[in-house]
Amino acid sequence: MSLPRLVNQRAIVDRRVLGEAIAGEVAQSGDKARVAVVELLRGALAAGRDELARRLLAKPSAGNECAAGQAFLVDQLVRVIHDHVVTDVYPSANRSAGERLAIMAVGGYGRGEMAPHSDVDIAFLTPSKQTAWCEQVIEAMLYFLWDLGLKVGHSSRSLDDLVRMARGDLTIRTAMLEGRYVWGDRELYDEGARRFLVEVVAGTEREFVADKLEERNQRHKRQGDSRYVVEPNVKEGKGGLRDLHTLYWIGKYVYKVRSTAELVRVGLLTSAEYRAFNRAENFFWAVRCHLHMITGRAEDRLTFDLQREVAARMQFSERPGKSAVERFMQYFFLNAKRVGSLTGVFLAQLDEQFAKRNRGFLSGFRLRGRKIGAFTVVNGKLDVPTDEFFAEDPVRLIELFLRANQEGLEIHPHAMRLAARDAVLIDTPVRRDKRANAMFLDLLSSRKNPETALRWLNEAGVFGRFVPDFGRVVAQMQFDMYHHYTVDEHSIRAIGLLSRIENGDLASEHPLASEAIHKVASRRVLYVAVLLHDIAKGRRGDHSVLGAEVALKLCPRFGLTPVETELVAWLVRQHLLMSATAFKRDLADWKTISDFVAEVQSIERLRQLLALTIVDIRAVGPGIWNSWKRQLLGDLYSSAEELLRLGHKAHGRAERVAAKKRAVGQLLAERDNLVGTVGRQMGDAYWVAEPEDIIALNLIQMDRAVDRPLTVEAVYYAARGATLVTVLAADHPGLFYRIAGGIHLAGGNIIDARIHTARNGLAVDNFLVQDPLGRPLNEDSQIERLKNAIADALANRVKLVPQLAARPLPRARADAFDVNPMVVFDNKASNRFTVIEISARDRPALLNRLARALFEGRLIVHSAHVTNYGERAVDNFYVTDLLGSKIENAARLKTLEKRLLEAAQETSVPAGLAA
Repeated sequence: MSLPRLVNQRAIVDRRVLGEAIAGEVAQSGDKARVAVVELLRGALAAGRDELARRLLAKPSAGNECAAGQAFLVDQLVRVIHDHVVTDVYPSANRSAGERLAIMAVGGYGRGEMAPHSDVDIAFLTPSKQTAWCEQVIEAMLYFLWDLGLKVGHSSRSLDDLVRMARGDLTIRTAMLEGRYVWGDRELYDEGARRFLVEVVAGTEREFVADKLEERNQRHKRQGDSRYVVEPNVKEGKGGLRDLHTLYWIGKYVYKVRSTAELVRVGLLTSAEYRAFNRAENFFWAVRCHLHMITGRAEDRLTFDLQREVAARMQFSERPGKSAVERFMQYFFLNAKRVGSLTGVFLAQLDEQFAKRNRGFLSGFRLRGRKIGAFTVVNGKLDVPTDEFFAEDPVRLIELFLRANQEGLEIHPHAMRLAARDAVLIDTPVRRDKRANAMFLDLLSSRKNPETALRWLNEAGVFGRFVPDFGRVVAQMQFDMYHHYTVDEHSIRAIGLLSRIENGDLASEHPLASEAIHKVASRRVLYVAVLLHDIAKGRRGDHSVLGAEVALKLCPRFGLTPVETELVAWLVRQHLLMSATAFKRDLADWKTISDFVAEVQSIERLRQLLALTIVDIRAVGPGIWNSWKRQLLGDLYSSAEELLRLGHKAHGRAERVAAKKRAVGQLLAERDNLVGTVGRQMGDAYWVAEPEDIIALNLIQMDRAVDRPLTVEAVYYAARGATLVTVLAADHPGLFYRIAGGIHLAGGNIIDARIHTARNGLAVDNFLVQDPLGRPLNEDSQIERLKNAIADALANRVKLVPQLAARPLPRARADAFDVNPMVVFDNKASNRFTVIEISARDRPALLNRLARALFEGRLIVHSAHVTNYGERAVDNFYVTDLLGSKIENAARLKTLEKRLLEAAQETSVPAGLAA
């Protein structure tokens, strides 16, 4: 790799001075000098690290210099240790031909690049089978290195071993490819390097490149298979240092280059691409070195808690609408994006060069002479005929990607290079060009996998030039634990999901959306709305409102009609409405449905909003979508669609209850008499609120629980992807918060709760519970632990508050975020209840503490709905006072708000709450 020249090397470590100090100790203490020698070496290592840390803080972006400095420091220590061992510990005046030893740096150390706590990878090379002297020297050197606290990856091989093992193992071959002479017998090292090239490398180029690319693909899958994951691995992640190393390895193996600069000479990179390579490498090395220095260990993952600190050390500052850490991470992802582009162009160019040699390497058959419009097809890839092709008509920059999508072709590296170079040609006249906008809209709403072509458009930099508002969110992360990808990647993934739903690929997962999407009046409205729904993120203000303003400006330019433009703007403005209603509100409360319908107003809007909501949630990241969310959205859609279609409720309350009872009776079959016996104890609100299958379960449980003071049941509930916990007990104040505490102690998270009281005073409480990762608790041991914990909590056999406070936060990295708790009271959302919404940092037993605060405020909780957005939890309670009325007194609301905020912020056990 291309390493910078280190200034004032002796300030890092002075090998001559260190060697003389060691010689002085040996002269004074003889065989007993080892402890003193180790201390001298430790002091030199610590001083060298301190000097490099000082330099990095003074020049916080000088990553290559820091990496080279670390390698230089280790080089000098290895040399001093070697000289001390062969001179003072195991001297040999007349060595035999076999008593020769060369020390090679391999792997990253071999490139001359090391982070402060990187492994020291060393190969000891001998001419043939190791002699006793060689073994003694190697062992002594390793013990010195270990005593310094260095993590050493080492091997001892003869020349024949080197060749044999490198042939058979890709990892060894890669490490040896970067082998660098450090010290010892230079002639022996040179012979090993020559034999490696002649006997290992020659003739295996195809195999090596194919293996490295497969290795890279597997690594990407382990790291999330995207360069836009919000806690990236600087070294191993997609678009990170290892991808740059892979390019260098391939260039070195195939073309014998000795530095990245030589990749230009052999035609694999242009001068501009080489400069971009160096800038990205320098930046990533700086980030990696800062990570190691902050943590004091080999930490390569840029986690949330470290992102702020690295951003501060690298002197990123806040800007309007963007924090310093968001600006730092955007720059990080822009570099990762550039690495992805370099990788694609590099590999395609390599393919092309081998194809020219008629080797057929990494390529299929060549297609000659074929043309698609003004474009050409070369080697099965879409290309352009001249270097001035885009300058002659910049609209072709959009047409290139549309044609590739329509024909199902990859884009030739030559065309991608020119597109990236000429993206600057897209100016205001091009953006206003009707042909260009029609082509862009065709690409965006293509029925042939628009996701891939849009990602290419983004990689080339054309997307952000043609839609500058989109350019503002390219590589922009959202600093929270909920969103997994940058804004541009999230939007492109959402478009891909929408296309898959439309094509029927996800019909089993999204039957409602798969049906509704084919009934929308304008499919291009939906695709444009998905593109624009987050386009105003990172600006001051509500991104939904600001995004709607962007839509009103952009849609006419794209060629949408006024009616379509207004619908897109509404969808962008309200793209969170459906999820907020489904996940935060009680769907059994008819006012929830009627308020939602009053906002939606038409079935066309409802269909469009359903599809937008689903792809928005799914594109957030893996694990965010689940069957519980699908069920809630489906319930809301069905109820709203019925009201919109009929213009009124299909049935009155009495009719709905009667219909529900008939349906439950059918489920109970021969036990249908329970509807008229046990079921008579439950009021109409219960029959309206609960699904038929849960009511059937509850009635059987209530029948079994006659004359029993407490019954706790827990079963896997597949319809919501959760565990259904039912508690039957004599109703009394504080019952809800104690049940919640028991569930938390058993390791459960409550995602939904419905609280009912029968006419005979029996509480019938249903909870949906998942583990912290969003999975049901369905193992026998988990179920038993859950039931016992609830029973213990209700019987007052455990001290809930201190035990809950002692539980560690499952995801401690949430501490990296500032979440200011907020309480909102809404007396208009329900005709019967006051709805209280509390937003706070998610942590163990939050629901329990909030429920206790409501209990102490003399309120009755009728239902609770819990939603998590990464580090932030939003808990909604439907409550009344003890007399069943809403809470409307201003003074009481103020007192209640204070109590709830204290509970949301509570971090220790308050005095007097030992129960």
